[in-house]
Amino acid sequence: MQRRIVLIGCGVVGQGFLEILVRKKEMLEREFSFEPVLVGVADMMKGSILVNEGIDIPGFMVHVKAKGTVHDFPAEGAIVGLNSLDLLEQAEADIMVEVTYTDIKTGEPATSHIRKAFERGMCVATTNKGPMALHFRDLSKLAEAKNVLFRYEGVVMSGTPIFDLLEYCLAGNEIQEIKGILNGTTNFMLTKMEEENMSYPDALALAQKLGYAEADPTADVEGFDALAKVVILSNVVLGGNISPADAQERVGISGITIEDIRKAKAEEMRYKLIGSARKEHGKIIASVRPEKLPLSDPLAGVGGAVNALTFKTDLSGPITIQGSGAGKLETGFAILIDVLNMHKEM
Repeated sequence: MQRRIVLIGCGVVGQGFLEILVRKKEMLEREFSFEPVLVGVADMMKGSILVNEGIDIPGFMVHVKAKGTVHDFPAEGAIVGLNSLDLLEQAEADIMVEVTYTDIKTGEPATSHIRKAFERGMCVATTNKGPMALHFRDLSKLAEAKNVLFRYEGVVMSGTPIFDLLEYCLAGNEIQEIKGILNGTTNFMLTKMEEENMSYPDALALAQKLGYAEADPTADVEGFDALAKVVILSNVVLGGNISPADAQERVGISGITIEDIRKAKAEEMRYKLIGSARKEHGKIIASVRPEKLPLSDPLAGVGGAVNALTFKTDLSGPITIQGSGAGKLETGFAILIDVLNMHKEM
């Protein structure tokens, strides 16, 4: 069955999703009766194109990689030059995939994209933390009112399935507490500081050289990225309604020295930047801070640029899952999970 898709954001993640659609085309049709039809793409830097008859995805991917642009892809009947909201207004689509950059302060422009898609009767899959951290409850209510689906597997731990795990595999459990490593950059740095005796500045420089950290690493090293994910988990999993400003504490790793790392190691402990959330007397207690964990803790053994979460449940006990927290194909796969689930439910 055909599903008409509009893609907002054609950077690394958007292209990763399209690459998966090309690579898995036959399998998706054979096993899921899923035939994607890409009708429109908008990107702030690369331009936009709308072809309601459908865009040749393999040819489009070759063009984007070669030219770095969207608007000049040769397609009969193409409409180009629309901004993202106007494209959504004119697109004849079933699903919007929203993978624009994250703004954790305003949630824009992603929130406006999602609202517009809902108003147009489109289901939405997003990997954008901004709308989820700031407007999850309102967006969920709007999706329900418009009778469309809203999925967001990739906003926490990329392609490692968190929300589907909770929805399907841990159904019936009460989630009492969530704690974990939610930022791969800081985990990579702490691992290097312990295993290779690196100073904090040297570990940061290496993370930047390898592309794990941005030129301005504040969001990672000061805990803002991890906090956004904690807020999302608090609201989606624990039923809260909090914002990043409601967190009890946000402390990053910039104050940790090699001496701190060595002291913890001598105590058979290991530093990790831990995001946690629990419900206490009806109130969500959320925080991000460096913690010394005993080596027996499953989270202590998670090294490198890897994420992990432990769910404390009333029936299954503690459940820990770990996997990649970023990556082109990994995050693209998270979108695929959402799109396939919506395809089944539509």
